[in-house]
Amino acid sequence: MSHEVTGAYYNEGSGKDGPFDRLKEECGVFGVFGYEEAASMVYYGLHTLQHRGEESAGMCTSDGQSFHYHREMGLVKEVFDANRLQEMRGDRAIGHVRYSTSGDSRLANAQPLVFKTRDGDLAVATNGNIVNAPKIRHELEKKGSIFQTTSDTEVIAHLIARSEHDLVRAAKEALSELVGGFAFLIMTNDKLLAASDPNGLRPLVLGRLGDSYVFASESCALEAVGAEMVRALEPGELLIVDALGHRSERFTPLQRRALCAMEFIYFSRPDSQLHDVNLHTARKRMGMQLAREAFVEADIVSGVPDSSISAAIGYAELTGIPYEMGLIKSKYTGRTFIQPSQALREQGVKMKLSAVRSVVEGKRVVLIDDSVVRGTTSRRIVRMLREAGALEVHLRIASPPFKHPCFYGIDTPRSEDLIASSHTVEEMCELVGADSLAFLSQDGMIEAIGGAFAEESKGGLCLACFDQEYPTNLYTDAAAGAGNERTGCGC
Repeated sequence: MSHEVTGAYYNEGSGKDGPFDRLKEECGVFGVFGYEEAASMVYYGLHTLQHRGEESAGMCTSDGQSFHYHREMGLVKEVFDANRLQEMRGDRAIGHVRYSTSGDSRLANAQPLVFKTRDGDLAVATNGNIVNAPKIRHELEKKGSIFQTTSDTEVIAHLIARSEHDLVRAAKEALSELVGGFAFLIMTNDKLLAASDPNGLRPLVLGRLGDSYVFASESCALEAVGAEMVRALEPGELLIVDALGHRSERFTPLQRRALCAMEFIYFSRPDSQLHDVNLHTARKRMGMQLAREAFVEADIVSGVPDSSISAAIGYAELTGIPYEMGLIKSKYTGRTFIQPSQALREQGVKMKLSAVRSVVEGKRVVLIDDSVVRGTTSRRIVRMLREAGALEVHLRIASPPFKHPCFYGIDTPRSEDLIASSHTVEEMCELVGADSLAFLSQDGMIEAIGGAFAEESKGGLCLACFDQEYPTNLYTDAAAGAGNERTGCGC
């Protein structure tokens, strides 16, 4: 069956991601309480989490009396310099790196969001998405609340500010109203609160450095600042830190544990730990399982850098086919303000990623990738390898077919824009131009990831992007203010 290469899958310059159709990272949060140079620590923590968001960066510090905060569009190293960090006094701070999906990409939505309330200053940073935020926002506006941003995150600040109770009780009541996937850091001049959604969809870990408490979206950020990881926050947990130490409370009973599977597949750095599992190890096992399920004779195995390298190593190790660096990713392309011609757009792809002719020429290549979204990236890479002289290109994906949009903080297209939602594997193979195509099975992925919650339902993972079994109500009716196309990150 032939398919004309047209439509959303092959719009060469469409989307925020330009010529590539990779999934967009979520957001990253980092916080510390009780460290003399809090701003510097948060800076290094955010720098380590930069892969989770590159649109804006921000930080808010407190010296116990007042806030000092700064936010800008851009990368962490562009937003903060030594002089700026010196101005941000205090021994407690929260920071944020952002990739917008639900809120507009503009400075007003950069985090942490900072508010003046009758009980004092309040700063909020989050990773994730509140699916019932439009409904809550509509109700609050009817009661007189005035919103300053289009970010979902602002909802919790208004709920806390309107409460007649103390901060902890107000936060617990506010958090219990929210539905979705979220990891919150909430700071006042005397407290730092950390909270994980009832399903634990978005990761958040606690660390210690001496007498200081440190929070981060990924454990690699704790390592970067010399902090020791204590544990991950439990789903539905609120952890309170103040001058007396820390204590844990619950704002809702534990629901089905459902950590986002894409954290294991793509988002988190390979040196991070999730579910007591190292990400590199988990991805390597996924590659091995993929080899068991979809072996093909070939001369070399190569991975799409960077997130697919671990799976490619696993595939090669199990099969005995040599692993080779067939593709090179440039570290310095960055963003560009130019709007090039079609020919230059094609050249721009090669600036980001290039094939190593001397490695792939005359070879049968097994190409390992972590996922396929629209299919445009896969098509270009396959073509690039063929132009470099590859005899055959066999595409192997170290995850199940990505068929359904995410509502919990990943910027995914509508279902009709996801190639796997409307095409068979055979059709996708023809569309991307590969000699063969195979995906890792869902059961194989769960087994490969393993971890502390392997015996729980679905291995303690959210697999909704693969099987459409969302762990929460999506609030997609019109009255809730969100249509069926709603996706995005409240951060």
